[in-house]
This record gives sequence, C-alpha cells and structure tokens, in this order.
Amino acid sequence: MGSEKTLPNLLAERASKNEHEVALRQKHLGIWNEITWGDYFQKVEQLSISLTKKLNFQSGEKLAIIGENRPQWLYSQMATQSLGGISVGIYQESLPEQLIYYLNDCQARIVVVEDQEQVDKLLEIEKEIPLVEHIIFYNKQGMRHYKHSKLIDFEDLLDNGVSLIEDNRHFFQDKLAQRLGDDHAMIAYSAATTGKPRGVLLTHENLLEAAKNLAMVDQMENKDDYFSFLPLSWINEQVLSSVMPLLTGIVVNFPEKAHTVIGDLREIGPKMLLASPRVFQKIMSDFTIRMEGASWFKKKVYQTFKKYGDKMARAKLNKQTLSFGEKCMYQLGDFLVFSAIRDHLGLARIKRAYIAGAALQTEAFYFFHSIGVNVKQTYGGTELAGIAFVQHDENIKVESSGVPLPGTEVRIGEDGVIYVRNSSISTQYLHEEDRQTMTDGWTTLGDCGRLGTDGHLYMLDRQEDIIKDQNDKLIYPRIVENTLKTSPYIQEAVCFGKDMPYMTAILNIDLNSVGRWADKNRIVYTEYSDLARNPQVVEFIEQQVTKLMDQIPSYARVKKFTILHKQFSADDGELTRTLKVRRSFIEDKYQMLINGMYSETQKVTMTNFEKESIGEISLQVIQLNMKQGVA
Repeated sequence: MGSEKTLPNLLAERASKNEHEVALRQKHLGIWNEITWGDYFQKVEQLSISLTKKLNFQSGEKLAIIGENRPQWLYSQMATQSLGGISVGIYQESLPEQLIYYLNDCQARIVVVEDQEQVDKLLEIEKEIPLVEHIIFYNKQGMRHYKHSKLIDFEDLLDNGVSLIEDNRHFFQDKLAQRLGDDHAMIAYSAATTGKPRGVLLTHENLLEAAKNLAMVDQMENKDDYFSFLPLSWINEQVLSSVMPLLTGIVVNFPEKAHTVIGDLREIGPKMLLASPRVFQKIMSDFTIRMEGASWFKKKVYQTFKKYGDKMARAKLNKQTLSFGEKCMYQLGDFLVFSAIRDHLGLARIKRAYIAGAALQTEAFYFFHSIGVNVKQTYGGTELAGIAFVQHDENIKVESSGVPLPGTEVRIGEDGVIYVRNSSISTQYLHEEDRQTMTDGWTTLGDCGRLGTDGHLYMLDRQEDIIKDQNDKLIYPRIVENTLKTSPYIQEAVCFGKDMPYMTAILNIDLNSVGRWADKNRIVYTEYSDLARNPQVVEFIEQQVTKLMDQIPSYARVKKFTILHKQFSADDGELTRTLKVRRSFIEDKYQMLINGMYSETQKVTMTNFEKESIGEISLQVIQLNMKQGVA
C-alpha cells in the first residue's frame, strides 16, 4: 500500500496552514495577479467536483492539458490527480499531426486547452481524435461565436463547482482520503530525439522524491520566487513548478506571454530559474550585442572590470585564489557594473539558475559566473522524474553534469553507458513495448559518460551517436558540436561521420550576432536565408570554424561544413519541443546535403521544400584549409 503523501493532499495541507499566503502569480494585461494557497485549493476543489458530476470523470482516466504556463494548468492537473486520474501535459506548439499522436496514444477523453488557437487545432483534427469528447478552454478571447457541442468554458465548470459543493460538502475530502502515494499522477512524454515520444507513468511518490532530493541539496525557503516559463509538459519544469512549491512554499510566477518573458523576468527578479542552454546563450549574446552598441565610456568601464570578473569566475570554478587587490577590484566592479547588469537581466536576486536539457557552453558558463550569477548544470530525464544530478553551489565544475542527488547511485557500464538508481525512477510506461529492462533497479537514458575522482558525472554523448574512426578512435560528436557553439556566431551545429572517412557539420548561424557583424560590415540582407548564404558571412564563419578546430584532436576535426539556409525548428521536426537536436531526423532530411559533403562538389542544390515555400536552393560546401591543420 502506498503512502498518503500525494500532491493533492499536500495542497490541502498548504491551504490549511498558509491559506492567505501567495502561492502563484500570473501577469495579465501588465498587472501581476496574486493567487493564495486558499484560492488555489478552492479552484481545484470546484473543478474536481465539476469534472466528476458534469463530465463523469473517473479514477484512472487521463486528462490532457495543452497551453502555456498558467494557473489553470495547475488547477486542471491537481483536480485530475485529486480524482485518481492521470494528467498528460502536451506541448502547446505541437502541430496537428503531433496532437493526433499524443491524444490517441494516451486515450484522453477530456482535453483542457488555453485558447482559440488550441481549440482550432483540435477542431481541425476532430475526426482523427475520436476519443476526445470534451474540450475545455480557459481563455475566452475570440471564442464568443464558437458553438461546437464539445466546447466547455473553464469558468462555467468553476461556477458549477461552487453550487455542487453546497450539496456535497465532503466530496473533495473523501476523494483525497482515497489517494495513495503509489497512484499514477501523470504521464510525461520523453523528448524523442529518436523515434516517437514514449509516455512514462509517474507516481506521486516518484515526483515527491525527486523534489525532496533536490531540496536537500539546494535549500528553498518559503516565499522564494521561482519564474516558470519553460513548458509545463517538460518533466523538469513540472517538478519545480507544481511539486516543489507544495514541499517548500516557494511562489511560482508565470509570465504574461512568451514574448514578454525577459521583461517579466526583470520585474519579478526571482530567486530561482530553470532554463535550457539556448536561453542562457541568447541572454549572453544579446548582452554582448548591446555592449557593442554602447557608448565609449560604458565600454571602457565594463572592459576595466570585466577582467576581474573573469578572474573571479576562474577562481571559483577552478578552485584558485585571488589576491587581496583582485578581490577588492572585483567587489568594486560588482558594486559599479555587475550588479547593474544582473538587475538589467532580471537576475539581481538569483540564488541559483539551473541549466537543463543539455550542457551550457564553457564561455557562457564563465560569463554568468563572472557577473555573479550562479548557473548550475543538471542531468536527468523523464524516467528519472526530472533532475537526478546537480552541481553544488561551492563545487561547480564547468565540464560536469553535477553530482548525484541524495539517494541517487550511479555507475558506468563496460560500454561507457551511464546507469542510475534512485527512489524517483519510474519503472512503468504507458505501453508495455516501451518498457526498458532494469536490473536491480538500475536504468539508463542511453547516454555515455565517465565518473571523475571528484564524484562529478561527465557526459560524453548519446550511445548511438558515438563514432569510431578507421583507426578505432572514438569521436564524440557532442563535444565537437559544443566546441563549435562556443562561437557567439554559431547557434547550432550537427556533426556527422559515422562510417565515413572524415567529420562534417551542418551549421545554423546566430541571427543576432551575425546580423550585428553584417551591419558593421555594411552587408545588406533581408532574412536569415540571405545572411546564411552571403559569401562574406560564409568566409567569416569559415574563419571561426578553423580557429575552433584547433581545440579538437586532429582525427575528430570537421573537414567540411555547410551553413543551412534555415534555422532548425521543432515545427519542422529537426528539434524536440525542449530544443534538443533530433540527429537521425536531420540526417534523413538532409541526406542529399550530407552526401554532397563527402563528394568533390562545392555546391549542393536541394529541392522539395514545400513546407518552406522554396522550390530549390543551392548551399555551399566549405572545405577547411588543410594548411591550417585540419585532418
């Protein structure tokens, strides 16, 4: 029998003890609206009884949620779990064909969506999702004239709940008393860098253990502000936004819109933040561009103190010491410059900023620590219920993925594969055929790495992506790609070379950084495609790649590369919704281009770009100068 410590029960405890304390904030029309623990509990209670009495929702059923981070997402999820149901988060940017897969795969009868956009997508595919009976929307904008029989207003359900509670005073408490810790709480879908997403069944205990273990390393205090902007369908965000507040009392803040995130971040000034490497790299890139356009005086002041910030970062991250004079200069720089930068970025009060999903580039790591922002690498996954490894505040290694959380064990197999064991691991999948074989509780996410003598985990690459060259030397594409991405002008890199005589790469340039460089060099362009194919830009990126390849062993260096005419995107299937590269998909899609890099041709003409409204396009194949040491 499971423990009665469940997410809804913890919500009830919070509402009882801290009824009038703020639990959530949501920005709407420029105003931050506060929601107390009492309000949170009340909305969940109202929605729960309406789902049961009006829509006949049953224990064990799945309810899907599609939308941006909003309080209504958490209400829907918690109401579902209160009734013994299983919530299923689906990425709001999902295309219609992806929604068909998710909704048919999880067999949801009820779907809660945010707005007109999501409603339109579901009505468009109505015949392909026959199991969906009800679509509940919580943003009424544009919905006035919609009369479809499946549509239900979220507010109407809450209003119905008020009257239903009058006649069923003990309904909610009775439901909570039936919940057990080993009940399934949610289905979280894997990132699916290869193949289709797999639904992982997570229990209340899985989720609570994951949150407790992280809180044992990083103390989180009641009323600390957390900024939630990554998709709630991602397990890492889910644990920090919905589970951690129940245990620690942190306040979750939701931005108004995706495009207002940076501004809203500045207004809240959170104590904690979770973001992907791309977010941190964009913040650094945007700051660098702003400094290039700053006045001579501001540049001079920044450059004067930057060297002391760099020294402080190296000292902290490499366990070095600074002289008394260097410490004083850093403190002065922090007072005059770095504190203002942190404030401008919305990171003035930050205690820790977690990096999740992939590794942050070394340059960005040093940058943030140089201005006093405590960025920390993590490692985890859906089956691990989120974060399982994290860097400790006083023990941060730039190249590592952190050390195991309390209660987490790790070992490296003979083939270099990372195996993990802890109490938050899920052993169940939505479909039996997806189940992995576990031995004595050990599981793997398919990554290879090594354990340092310092106890840190060092990631190398995905097992299926590792390349063995003709001399049986191992090449880790991820390491080469991360080296390429240390250039502020290269946003993404995907390397190839399995069963081939040398390494090649497809690159995406960084539109902001390269665009700024182009403006300074009076290069005219109208869009990304123009910039990516401009001969001067190509030559400039070639110089960048040539310099970076000096850092790579000769047998692993990229010999040829091409700059793609478009940016990789999740909508085109090249990235996951958490912005991870789908290597095998890219390899299939751009096979003609890759083949061209293993031939004598200098240009590859590609066709069949119907989705991008392009008939054909020619891309240059750049061969690096052999005199510069590229093997």
